[in-house]
Amino acid sequence: MEYKKAGNRFVLKLKRGEEIISSITELCKKENITAASVSGIGATQSVEAGFYSFKKKKYQGYCFNQNMEILSLLGNISTKDNEPYLHLHIVVSNDEGEALGGHLTKAIISVTAEIFIDVIEVKIDREPDSLTGINLMKL
Repeated sequence: MEYKKAGNRFVLKLKRGEEIISSITELCKKENITAASVSGIGATQSVEAGFYSFKKKKYQGYCFNQNMEILSLLGNISTKDNEPYLHLHIVVSNDEGEALGGHLTKAIISVTAEIFIDVIEVKIDREPDSLTGINLMKL
């Protein structure tokens, strides 16, 4: 991972074989980022994503193991138990132009990823919601 800082903005470039969640988490720890918005594009060779089942109170996962374009990577950074907590969604397209997406749990880069992180100078924590089981922002 390579990155530059400009004011409250970080620009990341991920290389082939790097993973999105772990790379951003590493940056958060190194730069003490506790709240931010995230956006990006790129290309991936493997994506693990999911859809939250309210009935089961857990994410139902699926995996795409093929080269795909990252059409949109959006989300935010907060903290839970004093550790970085990433809430990211991804939309990817396959070689037939079909779009697939969901709550991102893992993505391995095939070519590159260009990610922008806009830091918000505040600490935002998360706590479990008893009704849904989701870790919601505590404001």
